Amino acid sequence: MTRSGMVSCPQPEAAESGIEILRAGGNAADAAVACALAQTVVDPLMCGIAGFGTAAVYMPGSGAHEYIDFHATAPAAARPDMWADLLEGEARDGFGFFIKDRLNDIGYQSIATPGTLRGLEALHRSHGRLPWKEVVQPAIQWARDGYFVRPGMYAFWIDEATLGRASNRERLAFSESGRQLYCRPDGSPHTIGTPLKNRDYADTLERIASDGVDAFYVGEIAEQIVADMREHGALLSREDLAGYQAVRTAPLAGGYRGRRVTTNRPPGGGAMLLQMLAILEQFDLRALRHNSPDYIRVVCEAMKQATIDKDRFIGDPAFVDVPLDRLLSPDYAREVAQRIREGQRAEVPRVNPGHAVPRDTTHLSVVDGEGNCVSLTHSLAMPSGVITPGLGFMYNGCMGVFDPRPGRAGSIAPGKRRFTSSCPTIVFKDDKPEIVLGAPGGTQIAMGVLQSIVNVVDFDMPMQAAVSAPRFSSTSNAIDVCNRIPRYVTRELEQDGYPVIRNPYNYTIGWVHAVRIVDGRLEGGADPGRDGVALEIEVPTA
Repeated sequence: MTRSGMVSCPQPEAAESGIEILRAGGNAADAAVACALAQTVVDPLMCGIAGFGTAAVYMPGSGAHEYIDFHATAPAAARPDMWADLLEGEARDGFGFFIKDRLNDIGYQSIATPGTLRGLEALHRSHGRLPWKEVVQPAIQWARDGYFVRPGMYAFWIDEATLGRASNRERLAFSESGRQLYCRPDGSPHTIGTPLKNRDYADTLERIASDGVDAFYVGEIAEQIVADMREHGALLSREDLAGYQAVRTAPLAGGYRGRRVTTNRPPGGGAMLLQMLAILEQFDLRALRHNSPDYIRVVCEAMKQATIDKDRFIGDPAFVDVPLDRLLSPDYAREVAQRIREGQRAEVPRVNPGHAVPRDTTHLSVVDGEGNCVSLTHSLAMPSGVITPGLGFMYNGCMGVFDPRPGRAGSIAPGKRRFTSSCPTIVFKDDKPEIVLGAPGGTQIAMGVLQSIVNVVDFDMPMQAAVSAPRFSSTSNAIDVCNRIPRYVTRELEQDGYPVIRNPYNYTIGWVHAVRIVDGRLEGGADPGRDGVALEIEVPTA
C-alpha cells in the first residue's frame, strides 16, 4: 500500500531534496529541514542559516500542532533611539525604514541575531525521524557539487535600487566572498544558467552536520563570526549568539466560512491574515465577482485596515501589549465591514514614503504519507551583503524593519523580535488539514496567502489555479496590481479616486506555494512567479 507525499517550494533543487528525504523514510519535519537547508544554498539572497523564520507543524500521530518561531532579535547593543536622528523615510508598502548612510539596510550594523538554525534544530529534534547528519546532507551536496542561476533568482539579483535602499547588485557584491561567488569580473551578477559552487559553505554545513547547531552559536563557527563582527563594528556579539533560543507557541486560530484557519502569532503576520478573513467573511465575495472593481475595492480596504492595525499595535508580545482579542473580534470585523459598505476609506500613514522594497524571503510546504504537515517561511529580510571570509553564507539585514522612532510597536529594543508578514498557515476542513500554504514577498505575504485561501474557499479553484490567479494588494493608500489585471478594471478604480500602481510582472504580490488535500489526494500549487515546483511521491506504508 502507498500514500502520497508532496513538497512545494520556489526552488526545484530544494523540492528534490525534500522528496529524497521522504524516499529515505523521513517524515514531513525531516523533509522540511532538508528542503530549507537546500534553499539556503540554491537561493542565497532569499534565505540563509544566518536568517530567521517561522514554521507551522501538524503531526496527527503525536497530537502535535504548534509553531516554532525563530525570528531574528535585535542585539543587546541595540538602543531604541540609536538611529532616531537618522530617519529619512519609510517604504511605501511599510516594509522597513530608510536612515542616513543606510546603516540599517546593508553592512554589519544591519545584522540582527540569526535564528534559522536554532529553529530548524527545534523542528528536527521534536518531530524528525532521520539522523540530523542525513537531513543536512542534500544541502552539502548542492553547495559542493553545484547548481545554476535560475530565472527567478536572476530577476531578483538584478533588481535596481529603490528609494533609500541598496540594490541587490550591491548586496551580492558587498563582500569579497560575494563578488567571487555570485558576480562576474565587472561586478554584475552571474547570468541565467551560470553554474555555481560554494565550497566554503559546504565546509560550514559539514561542521554543522557533524557537530550540530551549537557549532554555529557557541563553537568554532561562532568564533569566526564574532571575530568578523567585532572587527567591523557590528551590533551582533558572542553573547547574542550564545543566548539565542527559538520560541514555541500554540497556533493562532480563526475561522472562515466553516473552516478553521491556524497561523502564527505576533510578531508574525498571522493576526493580519485572520483579521482580513474575518472582515471579508461579512461579504458575499462570489457575488462581487472575482477581481472585479468592487471586489478589489472591498478586499483592499480590508487589507488597509489590517495594515493600519499592524503598524499601530503588532510587535513582539514580550515588549508590546498586542490587543489580539480586539483585533480579531467578530464585532470589530463587522464594524470595519460596515465602514467599507458605506464607502469609507482607510488612510495608511507613512513617513516620507519611498518605493516598495525588494520582495525577498522563501517558503516551503510539505505533507507526508502519514498526514504530517509543515509550512515554513524563512528569510534574510533585506540581506546585509555581509559574508564572513571562509564561511560562505550571507547574514540577515533584519535591523532595517525596526522603527527608528522610540515608543512604537515596532521600535528597536535589545532582544526584541521585529515584525514579519510571514504567515505559514494550515486551513482545516472538518477538523482535517485541507490547505498547507505560505509565501515569500515582504509585506505582500499575508495578502498573497489571503487571496489564495479565498480563491479556494469562495471560488472553488484547484490549488494551482488558486496560487496562479492575478493578485493585488494595498498596504498603503495605493492599490498595487499585477499586470494581468486588465486596465479596464483598474480604470474604474482610478475613476473612483484610488491611486493604482501597475507592477510590470504578470505574477507578483507574494509567491504562494501550497499543498491541498482533497479526498485523500494531494493538489500542489507552485506560484508561476518563481521557479518553483510541487513534487509528489508515492511512499510505502506499513
